[in-house]
Amino acid sequence: MASVPSVSYSITVRLEVPAGGRAVSQITHVVEHSGGIVSALDVTTAGHETLRIDVTIATRDTEHAEAIVQAVEAVEDVKIHKVSDRTFLMHLGGKIEMRSKVPLRTRDELSMAYTPGVARVSLAIARNPEDVRRLTIKRNSVAVVTDGSAVLGLGNIGPEAALPVMEGKAALFKRFAEIDAWPICLDTQDTDEIVRTVQIIAPGFGGINLEDISAPRCFEVEARLRELLDIPVFHDDQHGTAICVTAALTNALRVVGKDIGSVRIAMAGAGAAGTAILRLLLHAGVRNVTVCDFRGAVHRGRDDLDESLRWIAENTNADNYAGDLRGAVKDADVFIGVSAPGILTGDDIATMNQDAIVFALANPEPEVSPGDAREHATVVATGRSDYPNQINNVLAFPGVFRGLLDAQSRTVNSDMLLAAAKALAAVVTDEELGPNYIVPSVFHADVTQAVAAAVREAAGGRSRTEV
Repeated sequence: MASVPSVSYSITVRLEVPAGGRAVSQITHVVEHSGGIVSALDVTTAGHETLRIDVTIATRDTEHAEAIVQAVEAVEDVKIHKVSDRTFLMHLGGKIEMRSKVPLRTRDELSMAYTPGVARVSLAIARNPEDVRRLTIKRNSVAVVTDGSAVLGLGNIGPEAALPVMEGKAALFKRFAEIDAWPICLDTQDTDEIVRTVQIIAPGFGGINLEDISAPRCFEVEARLRELLDIPVFHDDQHGTAICVTAALTNALRVVGKDIGSVRIAMAGAGAAGTAILRLLLHAGVRNVTVCDFRGAVHRGRDDLDESLRWIAENTNADNYAGDLRGAVKDADVFIGVSAPGILTGDDIATMNQDAIVFALANPEPEVSPGDAREHATVVATGRSDYPNQINNVLAFPGVFRGLLDAQSRTVNSDMLLAAAKALAAVVTDEELGPNYIVPSVFHADVTQAVAAAVREAAGGRSRTEV
């Protein structure tokens, strides 16, 4: 549940009131008294006796919206005609579409775009397959692939329910990077079938964005596809998050005047995002980090280590600490959480070192209350839009793929990811930098261009350092 009224739970109520009197002011009062916010009030039809009005209201959640509607309906002489959920209205018929880039107004134009003229282009590609990037949509197309097994914070909801999210991701690709992205929702959660399906549809795309595939299968899916395909494969839940966290940490350390190679970091979460963040931070120069999962610190003496946890144990926690998260946080300079809500308190943050940095990224409820964390930490970031310093993957993936596609890269590696993180951090100038501004807005005009340019340059370097 949202703690404050949010546009994502906004409704528009169409109602009829007497043309004279105080009905409109009474409605506004009732909404505000019920905890809602009137964001718009439009008279759609005016008559001598009655007015028809559309009132747009921000609410906290579905139940809150229903309660407000009932309160408005109870106002004397108010008649409700219709209640519309604005978020559902936005999704009616889907959020994306395909449009032709060329005119098809005459027989000549049709004969060049399709038969018989298109046959010449197909034969040219058959003779020289590399021309497919120059002569087709492949050069600017990304497949957004999911099996619906780990969608947002909703869990395993399946491919149909995942489609609105993948549509949204495709819309973001277009809005921020002018990339044509296509939602591919697979009705299987079998690793072999996912890999094979993506392999055989890959010729039509210049990159693969894996999305919302549960761990640990996501690791294997990505690794196998990278071996099979000659286009970059990027799991945004892993690497997009890692880029944004690394950029945010770079700037947070600038705020507190600490060095990335000397800080002590405690992490909560050893899944897809946590592991990717860890790998990129180590590549960026982090030396002292302890990772915890729901069983406590990951260390070399645990008897439940799978392949991923074993890698973490071998590359972190030099002291082989075997305690819980609270113990790991004590005397740490940085806490990074990509795990579960409410697992720490403000008192836990108080045990951290001076000028502590807290990234509590569990969504929608963070690992520790941001308000409580701010009492003891200098810099606090979350994954939420209603607090400063939102860590949002849209800061990374559009620019990353723009750079990869422009470079016609056949892979993506740690050097490219780190270049993206450094470029994203550098968008925030010294004059802008502060405890409440360590990452730029997702609408900052320079973000996509800066990240794309850095990735494009790194891709041209042909580094072999694999993620």
